[in-house]
Amino acid sequence: ATAKMSFFIRTSAKTKVSAPKIGKKRKTPGKPAGGKAGKKANGKLPGKKRRMKGGNEEIASDEEILSDVEDVGGEVGSEEEEETAQEKRLRLTKQYLAQLEQEEAEKRVSDDIDRDVISHRLQEDLLEQAGRLQRKVAAQYIPPTAADIQVLRGHQLPLTCLVISSDNKHVYTGAKDCSIIKWNITEGRREKLIAGGRKGTEDKHQGHTAHVLCLAISSDNKFLASGCRNKVIHIWDPVSLARLHTFTGHRDAVSGLAFRKGSHTLFSASHDRTVKVWSLDEMAYVETLFGHEDSIMGLDSLARERAVTAGGRDRTVRVWKIPEESQLVFHGENRGSIDCVAFINEQHIVSGDDNGNVCVWGLMKKKPLVSVRGAHHAEGSDQQECWVSAVTALTNSDLIASGGNSSGSNDGQIRLWQCGDNFKTVQPLFSVPVVGFVNSLKFSSDGSFLAAAVGQEHRLGRWWRHKPARNSLVIIRLKKTS
Repeated sequence: ATAKMSFFIRTSAKTKVSAPKIGKKRKTPGKPAGGKAGKKANGKLPGKKRRMKGGNEEIASDEEILSDVEDVGGEVGSEEEEETAQEKRLRLTKQYLAQLEQEEAEKRVSDDIDRDVISHRLQEDLLEQAGRLQRKVAAQYIPPTAADIQVLRGHQLPLTCLVISSDNKHVYTGAKDCSIIKWNITEGRREKLIAGGRKGTEDKHQGHTAHVLCLAISSDNKFLASGCRNKVIHIWDPVSLARLHTFTGHRDAVSGLAFRKGSHTLFSASHDRTVKVWSLDEMAYVETLFGHEDSIMGLDSLARERAVTAGGRDRTVRVWKIPEESQLVFHGENRGSIDCVAFINEQHIVSGDDNGNVCVWGLMKKKPLVSVRGAHHAEGSDQQECWVSAVTALTNSDLIASGGNSSGSNDGQIRLWQCGDNFKTVQPLFSVPVVGFVNSLKFSSDGSFLAAAVGQEHRLGRWWRHKPARNSLVIIRLKKTS
């Protein structure tokens, strides 16, 4: 069993805390390894003393001598290696504080360590572990200018999904042309391509042969996962884009993927109404979760062993608690389809639906804490309310974003929102107009930019087509007030 750690010790994929060392077991004299006492081994009774011919002197056998040596070594080793839980906690605390001091020293020009900064970091880590951290950063952002918006083109058909690497240097996009593109954001260019294949070439083609609907990347940038309408999940090396493995098991299109932060546990959601759990350390299937009554449209996960899903027209948002083998069910207020969902922190969720509502949920209440009705309704327009097709949040902050599609005009809008104290209010910050359908949104981990996957059509269908739109990746550089 994995040893429990104190609340202030952060774990990551790169740093693993070793289990407490336990004294070695000593072999019992007279018992051979793997056999029962009293049975012969190699024709001799183990543990017996041999008599020399012609005298009564007894000489110990080789096995007994080795056993005595191991006894002494085991006793010394157990005394040296034994570490109590309190000693281990103290040792790890000192290591963690030293790490924080080093990080803060690198940020500061002088070598003087501000103890208030260290205390603030510890308090933030405690709140983050409890799932209640809300950094107040939204009010610092200012509307972007035209120079802050970068448009990258490469896909032939509408983009459906995107994901950002943990170092914020690369963005991966999937599209209806069955391809996946790796973009270098620093240089603003396409770096690698996994070309799409034709239907019927699944056995020969390395890439997807159907619409790519979802992407996910592990927090250590070791695995990239992609899902498509062909019910398969491909696992790739994010650096070389070489295919590592393929998972099958879903009975319909794979519509959502997410890695548990700091691990290689992968969650997948499908139109077959199930959530599946996979272990990429063993490249194996783990379990299937049931509960939704309609196609699952979106999925997200953070550091805890749980996932959140949007249930489409069953009008529910569900939080799956994997260790407890239970689920929390949250019911939407209006008729319609809840199409997108994302964690804000471990205790709060944001969702969007096709009625134009953006809702913020708390895990302790079955109804939304706050709902913004007609969040993407064009001012002064008589058109139908905009379909909220994408939502995202800057993790552990008060900043969220939503992307909308108007069923009448097909003009997209990306709106940024500020959540109030305890997420009881949502106020608009500013909006960024884009032409087309906003099919996916993601913040960089440092909040320096917002990436949007834009296309001429909605990611799941062809109900409308807006020809003036360009199938592109839109990078919005976010700036703060000085």
